[in-house]
Amino acid sequence: MPHLSISPSCSSIWLICLLLTIHAHAKDALTVPQVRLSADWDTQQLTISWQGGAATTFDLMILRTELNETVFYETVNVPLNQASGQHQWTWTSVEPLECTSLSIKIRSRDGQTTSEWSNTQILQGNDLPSKEKFQFYPQDRIVPVGTNTTFCCIVEEGKVFGSILLGHTVINTRRLSRRSYAATIVNQGPSSRTGTNVICYDDPKTKLTGAVVFVGYPPLPTDFVCETQDLTSAVCQWNEGRDSHLYGKRQTYYSVNKSPQQKRREISFNRWDGNWTLVAVNHLGQYTLTDFAELGHRVHPVAPANLTSVNRAWNATVAWQWKFDSYSSLALDCQVELTSNGQKTKRTFSGVGLRSVVLSDLHPDEDYSVQVRCGAQENFWKWGNWSKPFSFKTSTTVPDAPDVWVWMNRDNTGQVLWKLLTHRQNHGQITAYEVTFWSPGETLQHTDVFSPDTSVAPINLTKIAAFESGKVIATVIAKNNAGASQPANIPLRLTDVEPLTASRAVYVDGGFPLFWQSDVNATCGYVVEWHDASCMSDCPVEWIKVAAGNTNVSVESANFQPGVRYTFSLYSCSMEPPELLQRWQGYMQELIPSSLALLPTRQQGSNILLTWGEIPLVNRRGFILGFNVYMSNGSQFTLLANLSDRGARNYTVKGLPEGSYKFTVKAYTVAGEGTGAPASITLEPYTDWLILEILTSLGITALFLVIVTFICYKKRKWVKKAFYPDIPEPKLPGDWSRTQGPLDVKPSSHSVVHIVERPELDSSKEMLVVIPEEDEDEEGQGIGDEPVDTDEPASLRYYNQVVDERPIRPRFPDSSASSASSLDSARTDVTYTGIQTSGSSLVWLDSQGSSEDQQPQAELSVNCGGGGGGYRPQMQPRAPSEDMGLASPEPFLEPQAAIAGGYKPQSSWHFDSPVEAGESAGRAPSLGSPTSVASTEFLLPGGEEHAEEKQQLSSSAATWFTNLLSSTKP
Repeated sequence: MPHLSISPSCSSIWLICLLLTIHAHAKDALTVPQVRLSADWDTQQLTISWQGGAATTFDLMILRTELNETVFYETVNVPLNQASGQHQWTWTSVEPLECTSLSIKIRSRDGQTTSEWSNTQILQGNDLPSKEKFQFYPQDRIVPVGTNTTFCCIVEEGKVFGSILLGHTVINTRRLSRRSYAATIVNQGPSSRTGTNVICYDDPKTKLTGAVVFVGYPPLPTDFVCETQDLTSAVCQWNEGRDSHLYGKRQTYYSVNKSPQQKRREISFNRWDGNWTLVAVNHLGQYTLTDFAELGHRVHPVAPANLTSVNRAWNATVAWQWKFDSYSSLALDCQVELTSNGQKTKRTFSGVGLRSVVLSDLHPDEDYSVQVRCGAQENFWKWGNWSKPFSFKTSTTVPDAPDVWVWMNRDNTGQVLWKLLTHRQNHGQITAYEVTFWSPGETLQHTDVFSPDTSVAPINLTKIAAFESGKVIATVIAKNNAGASQPANIPLRLTDVEPLTASRAVYVDGGFPLFWQSDVNATCGYVVEWHDASCMSDCPVEWIKVAAGNTNVSVESANFQPGVRYTFSLYSCSMEPPELLQRWQGYMQELIPSSLALLPTRQQGSNILLTWGEIPLVNRRGFILGFNVYMSNGSQFTLLANLSDRGARNYTVKGLPEGSYKFTVKAYTVAGEGTGAPASITLEPYTDWLILEILTSLGITALFLVIVTFICYKKRKWVKKAFYPDIPEPKLPGDWSRTQGPLDVKPSSHSVVHIVERPELDSSKEMLVVIPEEDEDEEGQGIGDEPVDTDEPASLRYYNQVVDERPIRPRFPDSSASSASSLDSARTDVTYTGIQTSGSSLVWLDSQGSSEDQQPQAELSVNCGGGGGGYRPQMQPRAPSEDMGLASPEPFLEPQAAIAGGYKPQSSWHFDSPVEAGESAGRAPSLGSPTSVASTEFLLPGGEEHAEEKQQLSSSAATWFTNLLSSTKP
């Protein structure tokens, strides 16, 4: 048989052909699906159904038709529905199906083999050109809280898209088609009662459209329970639970045991059924609850009705009625709520068919309000409802005895005090308080009646003194319309024995805790009294009474004030007058002290002494711990000293230089320093010795004046003669009363000038010696007792020869020889008319003339120029020399006067008339003037007149003082 051979290339070709044939047959075996579409617009679901033969795997593609964008492309397993003979698959769109048109096509798949794609099926959207209006989807959608919702806006044909806003917030958008835009809101929260607005605008915002979305929860009711009130019917109740945030037609509806749906959360049934089922439904879902119970276990009594009361002073009976007769056999527990003065108390009573209760421990004349509720005593389920409030008032009765205390002042005056009764204590309106003073064993009583608002009765010492016994008791009684209270007695204490010291009380936790030792005499306890420590008489006092056996108490009061010191006193209570046991002082809160009173500062050499007074108790406002002394320099304060001695009242600042200083002293407590008191001082040189010297000088001067005054008093006649002599009436010749006219100067008959030439006279002297006509007294010490003034002519003797021109001085007693020798020489007698002269003479001084004193009013120094004997007439006054002294130089003379001898007539003489006497009151009076035989002018001293007057004053002062000391006459 012949061998058939096949080449390798032919084998490959046959293999490829075989495979292609098999693939063609397989492809012809897969059916091309026939697709149909069905849309649920509310749920945004697209149902796709097709006939695809026996294949179970398909490729599914969904595209947006207009933009040809793939929305979904997956391979899915869809079994054949034997009943319908079709394949069906549901797709949920993120965007509403109305937003844009969708294209769907399917092909069968068997492994890697697929059929041809089915014909494209299109789900038409609302963005077709035929639908031109502004559109927005979805509308009025209800969604659960926390979900994401996509909205789309289809712009009106020919318009431009603007934006999508959630409330006032712009949301990011994406384009779905030529006119359609979508936006997604994520994780939405609960909406309001009217929902949440989503708005779409065109550009510019000329038109808008939008929708409302309602975001809420599915129903979740709680506390579903059924109970009975009349022991027959049933009432079922429940709570809504979580708020669904859905309202109106979207709210939750309820049904119990398939009853009609209702909005209320309570439903009643005519008979009891042991099992109940509650179904709650809204647009987001439903919820179911069940309950079951026996009738006796669910009894909820109704509220009592028609309450009444029977009132007494200390109790009242309250009664009520029940709505159902079935309660008469029901064992009940009833609760009564009693209200008085804002305070509420509850009392519980039990009984079968309970209809009344007795309320005890009430207060007289008190307003009360009651409410009653009851519950089943057996298988207690819950309290029933409260009845309506019912009010009543208890009756009145006699008041309680007042709380009495006594305050005694140091002068044994005082007050009886009592606490006004409270509303709970007076048991009715108080009409008066009656205070009686009495003594055991005596019938004498003193009773006073006080108004209801009075709490103090003064202690009358006159009434107290009327009792013979030293023990006096005060009794206080309160009265109202129901009668008088029990008497409250307090023995009067006339004196207090003060303790040595007061302990410190500290305010802690709203009070002052006080502790003391037990006292055997305190048979009825103790009394703690307190008041403002700065009060000393008739103080407003508070007190509390402590039972016997207690040795501590916390004193509390609403009247405590910061910065006020309070004194607490502990008294024993017995049948005897209260005895003071202990005393405390303390502050509720210590404050900084008020400024202290700084006394005037005082300099002590280079030191300054600061002193201040004690701070009044009311201004301390705390326990004074000490004082701080500051030196202030503007706003700077330098601490000089911290005085921890609370009793310090002064401080010395030492070693300060001169200058001005300002100090401030501040007291301090635990709360800090007070405002302080400033003081200023200027430190000056130490003047104590200067003051002492001044005082010593003043003392010596005063002593000297006293001695001088005494001597002057003893020598008063001499003083009068020396300083205030009697001025004699002048005896003037001629008629001075006639009209004044020119003076006719004629030589006076009493003025005779005798010129005697004595060749043997020493030409070295030239002088004018005034010798009075009166004899000098025996000792030659001064003038006699009689006045020197006289109206008789006086004789003046002078020498006309030229002598040494030296000052003259008074002639002493031992110079009589020189005077006599002068008189023995040639002399000229000049007679004066009415010249007042002193009793002393003038003599020449030698060239070393003494400065001893001269006699006043009689010295007339005449200087005559040398050159000739006799005298020269004085034509004009000589001008005094500037260096005129005790030894005058050669006088200046007029030329004509120097040549001619003799005397100079004075042409400046004035009339000695009464009128001109007044005009020349400053000069010594002159009633006459010497004249010579050869001249009609008067002879007076020349230019040395004023210098000689000064010498006369000095001589006069020395003379009268010498005469004063030497005189023996008073």
